[in-house]
Amino acid sequence: MHRMLTPRKPVTDEGEPTWEIAYLFPTQGNWCEEEYLALDTNHLVELSQGRLEVLPMPTMSHQLLVLHLYGLVLAFVSSQELGTVLVAPMRVRLWRGKIREPDVLFMLKQHADRMGERFWRGADLVMEIVSGEGEDENRLRDLVEKRDEYARAGIAEYWIIDPQEEKILVLRLAGKRYVVHGEFVKGTVATSHLLPGFEVDVSTAFAQRVRPAGPRKTKRRSR
Repeated sequence: MHRMLTPRKPVTDEGEPTWEIAYLFPTQGNWCEEEYLALDTNHLVELSQGRLEVLPMPTMSHQLLVLHLYGLVLAFVSSQELGTVLVAPMRVRLWRGKIREPDVLFMLKQHADRMGERFWRGADLVMEIVSGEGEDENRLRDLVEKRDEYARAGIAEYWIIDPQEEKILVLRLAGKRYVVHGEFVKGTVATSHLLPGFEVDVSTAFAQRVRPAGPRKTKRRSR
C-alpha cells in the first residue's frame, strides 16, 4: 500500500527577514570588534557602541565629489611624498569598539606604522561628504557625532563637505577639541592647516555633482 503524501503547507512568511540567518549574528548593542571586522558586505557599515550603523549607499554625485577631492589630495601629497591617501571603504579605528569609514582619509608617512591591511589606527586628516537633508540622522552623524569622535581620536584635521549648504568647513585640532580653521563657500578656496599649500576651489568641487537633465526637445517633422 502506498502512503499518501501530505501536501506541504503554503509558505506564509513571505516578506519576512530570513530569521535563521539573522540569528547567526549578534543583536544590536552586542557587536564586538572582532565580529564587526569579520563581517563581509558590500555596504558601508560602521561600528559604534556595539551597534552597526549602515550608511546610505553613495549616489553618483557623492562619488564624483569624493573622487575629485581624493584626486586633489593625492596629487598634492604624492608630489611631496607626504603620506598615503585612500577613499572609503577603509576602516579607521578611533578607539576600541569605535570604527568609522571616512569618505577620504590621509596618513602622514611618519605615522605609516598605524596603517594596517584591515583598518587604520586613526588618521591625520579625514573628509566626510554630508548626506541627507534637514535634520536627517546621516547629517547629524557627520556634523555633530563624528566631529566629537574624530577630535577625541586625535585626528588633526576634519573636513566637512556639505553639498546641501554648498560649503566646506575645515576643522583643526586644538588640544582635545576642534576649532574652525575656515568656513569656505562657493567662489572661495578652501585651505588646510595640516597641509600648507593644499587648496580646493569650492565652486569647482560642487560642480562635480550631477545636474538634473532638462526636458528633451523634440524636432518637428516637416510636412
